Parts: sequence; structure tokens; C-alpha cells
Amino acid sequence: MLVALLTAFTARAEPIRELADFAGVRDNALVGYGLVVGLDGSGDQTMQAPFTGQGLTNMLSQLGVTVPPGTNMQLRNVAAVMVSADLPAFARPGQRLDVVVSSVGNADSLRGGTLLMTPLKGANGQTYAIAQGNVLVGGAGAEADGGSVAINQQAGGRISGGASVERRVPLELGRQGGILDLLFRESDFDTVQRAVTAINMEFGRPVASAVDGRLVRLQGPFNDNARVSFMARIENVEVTPREPAAKVVINSRTGSVVMNSRVRLRRAAVAHGNLSIVIDTQYQVSQPNPLGRGETVVVPDSEVAVQQEDAYLRVVEGASLAEVVDALNALGATPQDLMSILEALKAAGALRAELEII
Repeated sequence: MLVALLTAFTARAEPIRELADFAGVRDNALVGYGLVVGLDGSGDQTMQAPFTGQGLTNMLSQLGVTVPPGTNMQLRNVAAVMVSADLPAFARPGQRLDVVVSSVGNADSLRGGTLLMTPLKGANGQTYAIAQGNVLVGGAGAEADGGSVAINQQAGGRISGGASVERRVPLELGRQGGILDLLFRESDFDTVQRAVTAINMEFGRPVASAVDGRLVRLQGPFNDNARVSFMARIENVEVTPREPAAKVVINSRTGSVVMNSRVRLRRAAVAHGNLSIVIDTQYQVSQPNPLGRGETVVVPDSEVAVQQEDAYLRVVEGASLAEVVDALNALGATPQDLMSILEALKAAGALRAELEII
């Protein structure tokens, strides 16, 4: 029995890297405004997107080309775009980043275009990377004689390795007396306490202490090399998280109903039936006599039928997920009906689960 229990414990355990992250070790969002050139007549219409012409004029002036004021450049091979990227933690100057290019004007397609040098800035307004390169567009389309066909969308694309890091984000781990903070992705006191116990058992001394239901404070070494080994060892510690609470998630837009294995049903009686109203209209022609002075008119003939399915009072009860599903399926309910039934069961106190509607 002891061997079986230890095997079950190990099978459900997860490394801490799957449950938590070290404070400060995160990605940073970058964004920039740029121009894509070289389009085959599928760029912005500058009359409807004046910012494209303004951006091109500013860029040309920086390159020593002066555009006379008031010049109306009718260009269709240029498109204004927003460029976004994620700057990972510990990124150093010279490393390459993937970027996403999205049109902000009325360009038909970015296929075949080249993104010109675009500074990518962080939330503090400083430039951390420079993006440039050929845009790869996954969509395709064709148009002829007023008809068109499109596969996916063509107003956006990607550049693999299209940005070069120019500045690193300062991040000093453990500089305050070797203290490291471990942030769990979900707040749970039980899981945090289990993690503290497992970490202290791994090191054989108290190096971890719980601050709240999400934060564990660690006493790490002062040396950088030793700190990296310490953090790697922490990430590999196995912890068994507490099982999640019983929960049912309902998507009201798609009719999807998802429930976890802890959902239970107390004994309850449910009656559910559908009412359908069918209106059938047939049009008939009223033809007057040949010698009469009447007019030919179309007369609608409508028939209204009301049908109501039989609703029987059924007892539902379930101690496991399979029993819950079988009990609800026995009612013959559609996903839309199931949402109404679950809400009623929750209101009656028979559904032992949290009900979330998204």
C-alpha cells in the first residue's frame, strides 16, 4: 500500500518551473511604427490614410531628400504598419527577435513588402530593438471582374529574426542579500506550503518561507554562478499541487460546457421541455372573373402550429464526472438547454461546483 501511495504521489507531482516563475524574469512588450515598401500596388491610399504620406516624408527628410510642401504623393506601394515584438528576459544586444507586422491603413496586402528600419520601444519610451526585413505573409488572394477570393488575411505578416536587440533590460537577481522571490501563477495556500516543504527538504535546511498564497521567498547564494545553480535546482523540485476546486465553465456564445472531474450533483429532480412555434406561409393568387372589374392579387395563407415536447420529471444525481454527464444526457438536452439546467441546479443548491459563464 505504501508503494502504491508513493507511486501515485510521484505521478501527480510537477516541477516548480511548471507552477511558478522567479520575480523579474519575464518578457517585455515592444512596439513601433514603420513603413513597408515595395508593394505591388496593394499599399495604402494616401488620400484616405494621410499618415502614410507624412511618415514617408519624415523618413525621406532624414535621408536628405526634401519633399516640397503641399505635394500630394499618390503612392500605392507603401503601407503604414505597427511592428510588435517580445523582448525576453536576459536578452543582450545583438540577439535577434521575431516581429509581427500589422497594417494600420487601408492596404490590401503586405505580400512582397519590405519593412524599413523601425525602432521598437518599451513602455518607458526607450528604444530596445531595431526591426527591418522582408515580410512573410501567410494569406493569399485574387481578384477579377468584380469578384475576389481570399485565403486567410493579408494585412499582417511576420519577420523571423527581423529585429536586433540594441539595449538590455537591467535585471539584477538576488542583489538584496541574495533574496529571490518565487511567484506562483495561481494563488493557493496549500500548494505554496507544499512547495516550501519540498524546497526545504531538497536543500536540507530552511531556504524557503511562504509570504502569502502566491509568493515564496528564497534565501539564495551571493555568487552569480552559485545563484544560477540554485535557481535551476529550485525549478526542478517536484511539488504536488492541490486539486482544483469543482468548476463548470459555460461559453454563452458557442454553447460549450466544460467541467472538471470534481463536479458533483446532489440528488435533484429536473423537468425540461422545448416549446417550438412553426409559422408556414403559402401565397395564393386571387383571380377575378373574366368580365368582372376586379384585380388580380396575391393572398397569403398562413398556418401557425405550436409544438411542445413532453417534459418528464427526472431524478439526476452524480458522484463522479461520468455519472454527472450520464445524468444530464439522460434528459436529452442540447448544449443550450444544458446551460439553463446547470444554472437552475446551481440556484437550487444541487450543483456542487463553481459556475462561470464567459
